[in-house]
Amino acid sequence: MAKVVVAGGGIAGIACACVLQAEGIEVRVQDRGRVIGGRMSSRWIDGRIVDAGASYFTVSSPEFAEVVQDWAARGMARAWTRRLDVISGPDAALTAGEAGPLRYSAPRGLRSLVADLASRSGITVLQSSPITRITPGLAVDGEVVDAAVLAMPDPQAMRHLDDTFVAERALVADRPWAPALALLAGWKHRWWAAMDGAFVHDDDTIAWIADDGRRRGDQAPVLVAHSTAEFARPHLAEPAAAGTRLVEALRRLLGIPEAPCWVHVQRWTFARPERPHDERYFLSDSGIGLAGDGWGAPKIENAWLSGTALGRALVDRLR
Repeated sequence: MAKVVVAGGGIAGIACACVLQAEGIEVRVQDRGRVIGGRMSSRWIDGRIVDAGASYFTVSSPEFAEVVQDWAARGMARAWTRRLDVISGPDAALTAGEAGPLRYSAPRGLRSLVADLASRSGITVLQSSPITRITPGLAVDGEVVDAAVLAMPDPQAMRHLDDTFVAERALVADRPWAPALALLAGWKHRWWAAMDGAFVHDDDTIAWIADDGRRRGDQAPVLVAHSTAEFARPHLAEPAAAGTRLVEALRRLLGIPEAPCWVHVQRWTFARPERPHDERYFLSDSGIGLAGDGWGAPKIENAWLSGTALGRALVDRLR
């Protein structure tokens, strides 16, 4: 029986593993994190789940729409909003944005959707178990395999590829990713004007704000703000130290008179690809597969499509 190791427990890696598992191919998922989900991260804070990574997802492909319809029917996903506002100018004016695609959220956090995919397919993920090196043979940390998948940002994939994999390394080399800091903050009252979320223009500190209470549907006075890449870069070593400035910027932008009751800062060293690949995925003659939201537009849907397409390509190759 063919054996595949998938490194990365985000939605791309799990989608790839689901395809392989369904076709009877032995697959093992190893993830460096303590819980499944990757950048679809959620945290329990003050007795409530808060999305700390990706903010929402959209749907355009019929295939992913079937997955989302199933999630929605089981209460895993909910339609959130079509309209996101804009904050701009020296006075931080909040203006209504134009209607766009329907954004979806998850009542139990976006991470729960990745966990659901894995559990329904019988995928076991080894947490806190990062791979170290893929070497010729093909071997993952000395274990011979038929294929190895790196479902992760390019800079991380680069670290795991032996120098002899020239073609694979060339694909992920010099592919910069922008960092971000996510501020999670809760208040006793909803001090800010009604909104679902807002893109922030011309601010040195914050680029995006989501009302997590409206996003989750429980109206909790909780906000999540994502920093600009420029603000995040000098604070990656000690993200918590940036909390004060992030809170000050958030209160200034929304006119919040009181300090929050609690604050958490999440670091994302590789938040978003600055130069995404045009292809959906990559599968080399050596049996190394690359997938994720850096392949195609950086969206949750495209990460799922990337992993699914790579899984099918691997099935064709291994059969």
